[in-house]
Amino acid sequence: MVNPDPKDIEALVELFDQSDWDEMHLKTDDLEIFLSNDPRAVAPSQMAALSSNETVPVIGDTVSTVPATAAAPSASVFEVPDGMVAVSAPNLGTFYRAPKPGAPAYVEVGQHVAAESEVCLIEVMKLFTPVAAGTAGIVREICIEDGELVEFGQVLVVIEPQES
Repeated sequence: MVNPDPKDIEALVELFDQSDWDEMHLKTDDLEIFLSNDPRAVAPSQMAALSSNETVPVIGDTVSTVPATAAAPSASVFEVPDGMVAVSAPNLGTFYRAPKPGAPAYVEVGQHVAAESEVCLIEVMKLFTPVAAGTAGIVREICIEDGELVEFGQVLVVIEPQES
């Protein structure tokens, strides 16, 4: 994995701040990032140093988080109507309806989809995760605006199941 640039790290911290996660650990060949909402948490690299009796600087209260440039996304609980199936976010990130800017959306309301059809992408730190419908049917609602931040488990699309 290529090490992220500072803007990617800022975006990661912002997404972490807006999530309900307690901790996150990301490690590449040359970089290790540990984020925690618990001020008493000890990063894995600090644990190794503590076990070898080395002195480890504790950053603690001197670290400030990156201020969010926009309000946190509303991760309110979406009520899925009876008989419908929700397609949920597999991770936190930015929701995209199309594979690239200017391209047609993966799906539109009223469109028939197969279980393996991609309905959107979720992006975090330049890593794009395709999201499949998971069930064959008709797209009845797209619950998120293109480019919005989403949390793990947030409802993205509602599908009325049908036999394929």
